[in-house]
Amino acid sequence: MVFALRLCCLSMIMTQVSLSVGTKTGYRLFSVTAVDKLDCIHEGVECPDVYIVERLFSSSLVVVVSLSMPRRMNVYHFKKGTEICNYSYSNNILSVRLNRQRLVVCLEESIYIHNIKDMKLLKTLLNTPTNPSGLCALSINHGNSFLAYPGSATMGEITVYDANNLSTVTLIQAHDSPLAALTFNASGTKLASASEKGTVIRVFSIPEGQKLFEFRRGMKRYVSISSLSFSADAQFLCASSNTETVHIFKLEQHSPSQEEESPTWSAYVGKMFTAASTYLPSQVSDMMNQDRAFATVRLNMFGLKNICALATIQKLPRLLVASSDGYLYIYNVDPQDGGECVLVQKHRCQGDQKEEENPEDVPPQPASQTYAATVALPTTAPSSTTLMGYSEDGGAQRGEVIPEHEFAEGPVCLDDENEFPPVGNQNN
Repeated sequence: MVFALRLCCLSMIMTQVSLSVGTKTGYRLFSVTAVDKLDCIHEGVECPDVYIVERLFSSSLVVVVSLSMPRRMNVYHFKKGTEICNYSYSNNILSVRLNRQRLVVCLEESIYIHNIKDMKLLKTLLNTPTNPSGLCALSINHGNSFLAYPGSATMGEITVYDANNLSTVTLIQAHDSPLAALTFNASGTKLASASEKGTVIRVFSIPEGQKLFEFRRGMKRYVSISSLSFSADAQFLCASSNTETVHIFKLEQHSPSQEEESPTWSAYVGKMFTAASTYLPSQVSDMMNQDRAFATVRLNMFGLKNICALATIQKLPRLLVASSDGYLYIYNVDPQDGGECVLVQKHRCQGDQKEEENPEDVPPQPASQTYAATVALPTTAPSSTTLMGYSEDGGAQRGEVIPEHEFAEGPVCLDDENEFPPVGNQNN
């Protein structure tokens, strides 16, 4: 899940939470194993002004992009202090996504898919719809590498692409206006999306692309949704925006039999609305059938970019919010009754980490998300290669220029189970 401090990335796998934060002097990697503890496990100073930092789960593999060289991606093994390789592209890098099989680099009008084990370019998706924010999502499950990105610059169409088999899976007509946020659940079987209007969030089945859930974030105003994130079991979905509210939605199907067993006044009114919706215009009936937030968080700030994530820390469900003012906030979530979430801790992700602040203190600030798992990588003696033009399958034919590629000398080893513990089975 991607974050921005200047750029922060806040990600997690199962019960582990890993944060990566870009700074003026480089980047920092954090681990969150307890509510009251934020461990800085590495501080990288290889390059200044880092605006993209993505870590492969909880491994030693880190991808970094700096404002000083926005077209160049550097891949490091931070435990060994070595550079695995670096790549330069024809335009500025807007986002990077990675899992055990693939590394994906998104530019404004093209996407590059690399094999993460040797960093070789497998596929270039040319002339993709204009995507100025580099919006894309990559599933993390062992068995699939689904990639989702905008299929249109003017409508909310989603292209779902199989990055393992290098083929398009499906096109989803998700929203009327352009996309603003995308995320997969841990098993890659669900995809959540939001548009630039920010009023409705939808969840689709993957690979079929059928709509499963529809949630209404609000009606009074359009907002800019900055992140969507599923819980590890895909029972909950959280959404953050440029407003002061973070929403948590519960993914549950309402069974008619349950309503009949509990003939409450609210159930009766609900049935009346459902019946009435069949006679009303589709936009009105759609609004009536949308579910509202199960739980919410009121932030002490407004207008700042923030990223949210759901995790289990110390055996309890938590909501983590990292904001562009430099703080990570941790809230308790009631999985049964929902409602207003309670702030239990705030951590500073920039500057001096020694001072821990009380929950009553002021607003959140950025932290970053990255996924947890582990990698053993060889040291490298990079050799430079220039491809003057390329085809969509990565071959050197006609096309634009990929300036420089410095490859790893040996393959990237991802099967050392001592350093890369198994993620475990997640069926949703």
